[in-house]
Amino acid sequence: MNGRIAVIVRQSGFQDRNERGIKMALALALHVIAAVIWVGGMLFAHMMLRPVAAAQLEPPQRLTLWVGVFRRFFPAVFVSIATLLATGYWMVLSFYGGFDAVGMHIHLMIWIGYVMMLIFLHVFFAPFRRLKQAVAAEDWPAGGKSLAQIRMLVGVNILIGLVVIAIASGGRFLLG
Repeated sequence: MNGRIAVIVRQSGFQDRNERGIKMALALALHVIAAVIWVGGMLFAHMMLRPVAAAQLEPPQRLTLWVGVFRRFFPAVFVSIATLLATGYWMVLSFYGGFDAVGMHIHLMIWIGYVMMLIFLHVFFAPFRRLKQAVAAEDWPAGGKSLAQIRMLVGVNILIGLVVIAIASGGRFLLG
């Protein structure tokens, strides 16, 4: 009897659909976790850590703190970006059937995500590099200038990230 049930299940495609559903659930979970790490990390750093550090630390300690924070956070952002790209493209191409089959909200999410990635790459390769150099040289005014630029760009990316989250969670109902 069990062999007969296994054959029926195999012939029905249930096992394939279930396996496909598990893969989609895993991809979606990793996608959301990566977005939470990136956007949530920016929000925490910008809205919670920054004001406390500015109020309690002098520039040498504050700028040194930020170099240490960014050295730990930015690798997580790179992993998040790689995860977002890999899972996002897998979901579109393998689960939804390609770019022609997805709604406008998915296209918006992708393109706005590219803008966020470009902003992050600029932060990493320009003002963060200058911040590290300034801290190493103990040039606190230059470090403060670099940190202010990072703060502004991170603030922009937080807003963009929140828009992407809104599009991802509700866009299919509004944009199709």
